[in-house]
Amino acid sequence: MFENDPEVIAVTRQWVQKADNDLKTAIQTLKLGDKAPTDTVCFHIQQCVEKYLKALLVWRGVEFSRTHHVSGLLELLPLSLRPDLTPEEQERLTDYAVTMRYPGDYEPVPLNEARESLRIAQRARKQVRRHLPKESLDIPQKHRGLNSA
Repeated sequence: MFENDPEVIAVTRQWVQKADNDLKTAIQTLKLGDKAPTDTVCFHIQQCVEKYLKALLVWRGVEFSRTHHVSGLLELLPLSLRPDLTPEEQERLTDYAVTMRYPGDYEPVPLNEARESLRIAQRARKQVRRHLPKESLDIPQKHRGLNSA
């Protein structure tokens, strides 16, 4: 990889910070319980996963297009680096960014589904972080504790 390239580490760190901000927003919003806007929660959950995948792609030196499709981003990574996301989870996450992002004729996301999706994002986050350089994970204290909701 680009272990000694400070620019690659800095860009990777920026993707990580953006991903963690999305996760933090989802966690805090879910604390509203039944009043939580679950479509918004799920959008931020998808964004967390997408941005972590993009952080890993940047670190690996893999170019990617502007996309919200989780499966497409995963296909750019070697199997050994892909987080464990089932095809159903990939599709669900992509739907949160592509379909639910805008007004339309779709069912609201149940609160229990939003909570389950949060666990999926936390799992993917943990798995991706194992493959990123420590220097890109040195983030401010305010981002710690993102594995609990």
